[in-house]
Amino acid sequence: MRRVASGLTALAAMAAFTACSTATPTTAPQKPAAPAGPEYLVFYAQGQQRQAREAVERAGGTTVGGDARLGYLMASGSGGFVEQVGADRAVVGVSPDRSIGFAAGRAVAGPTARSAAFPDAGLFTKSRSGEPLAGRQWDMRMIGADRANAKVSGNRQVLVGVIDTGVDGKHPDIAPNFNRELSRNFVTDKPKDEDGDTLDGPCEVSGCKDPVDEDDDGHGTHVASTIASPVNGIGIAGVAPNVQIVNIRAGQDSGYFFLKPSLDALTYAADIGVDVVNMSYYVDPWLFNCAANKADSKKQQLEQQAIITGMQRALDYARQHNVTLISALGNESVDLGNPKVDKESPGYPAGEKKVRQIDNSCIDVPAESNGVISVSALGPSGRKAIYSDYGTEQTDLAAPGGDALDGEGAKATRSILAAAPERVLRAAGRIDAKGEPKGADVVKDCTAGPCSYYQYLDGTSMAAPHATGVAAILISRFGKPGKGGLELSPATVEDLLYKTATPKACPTPRQYVYKTYGQTVTQECQGDTADNGFYGHGVVNAWKAATVEP
Repeated sequence: MRRVASGLTALAAMAAFTACSTATPTTAPQKPAAPAGPEYLVFYAQGQQRQAREAVERAGGTTVGGDARLGYLMASGSGGFVEQVGADRAVVGVSPDRSIGFAAGRAVAGPTARSAAFPDAGLFTKSRSGEPLAGRQWDMRMIGADRANAKVSGNRQVLVGVIDTGVDGKHPDIAPNFNRELSRNFVTDKPKDEDGDTLDGPCEVSGCKDPVDEDDDGHGTHVASTIASPVNGIGIAGVAPNVQIVNIRAGQDSGYFFLKPSLDALTYAADIGVDVVNMSYYVDPWLFNCAANKADSKKQQLEQQAIITGMQRALDYARQHNVTLISALGNESVDLGNPKVDKESPGYPAGEKKVRQIDNSCIDVPAESNGVISVSALGPSGRKAIYSDYGTEQTDLAAPGGDALDGEGAKATRSILAAAPERVLRAAGRIDAKGEPKGADVVKDCTAGPCSYYQYLDGTSMAAPHATGVAAILISRFGKPGKGGLELSPATVEDLLYKTATPKACPTPRQYVYKTYGQTVTQECQGDTADNGFYGHGVVNAWKAATVEP
């Protein structure tokens, strides 16, 4: 169904506002004596594996592996290999096996700007009963998760996959619900990119493959915490505080994603019986993937065709295995039903961006892929966040994602608070040598023994895990015994999410004017109360999910 995700600083939000089947065993690797060049994912039409292999050979390449479940070969080749193999009728897309996605979670900036357009949200930090930092969780009160926790905290048999930059499984407010045995890391850290510039930086471990309980970016940890931080007297509570988190890492330390790890993550989730996955990232170097944009070279077109085709096959495979797919919508302030210009692609390697005209045939992956539930972001006042993408065809649901600009000035407390790895905060200079926070964007809790850290972030990345948590509640209640624990068809989960969502009409007037930093921008909401471009079928509601009759 729908599009991207990343945590934003308040200033970054402003920048976006002004600019922003049965599984078949994997083909056995056949390593050549001498590699023919860089490796590519060659996607072939149904039943055309042999023909695609022959096309690789005719293009001077060598097949080195592949995955018949998703219909692609791994092949090495050089020179004009991509254009030549892509010209064969058996081939539907060719993508280099390199970084093609991005998810960046960053701190919210301090109150450095002014905006008088909206009511203040300072009341959301009043102390309340519950976990030590519950008073700061306006997001959980907005969707009724604070009440739902006491009624349905989630079933331990429910597995939630976090496909992201990793999860800090040792964090005190994640560890009780972290399934280390099932967690996997599908990426290898890459110190430098193809141009020799720093990408992930020095490797932390021998072999450059991080353990499954580490997150050197912080984005995935924040997502996991929002979904399932336990009720344990520490920090915060997630939407479904008793379900299990499975780290299925597909993102680099730097926040970039490779296509193949994204495919591997989805197929792995399907094979082990994961119930729902959260995808708070986008796969590109193309913010919008266009199958045949005249501004792109044939090689670039083949790459985008491979991204669209490969990810759709992986998403279909996961959905066929009862994995509910939830994605963030995107942070570019764009009407996805009527995109006009893409200035951000290709986003990797650095310096490759160009300006190209686009239309609605171009899609963001995975959020605009079929079978995906995509989520827009709300600020604490309930308005659509200033940065959040929207569109009548693209927005399925809305959820709190934070908006530091939703009121007077810019305040961190209007963003979403969730767990953060201490090591990441130290590296970013957000805590001092004594472990004390340097700004309002970081919170320290030492209530129950060892101190733990939390960070405020904005983004549709932060909205999606609220919906994922509500899906986990529904699966906990209505799932039947199956692979991995409980199972509930994605179609049923989707219907229940829509049924329990709180309908929210477009603003009046429909052309909503955002005023901030002395500038204004207008975003038009189309559709009716039951389904519109800002809020989709409504705001996710954990309390209704915990109490709805079957």
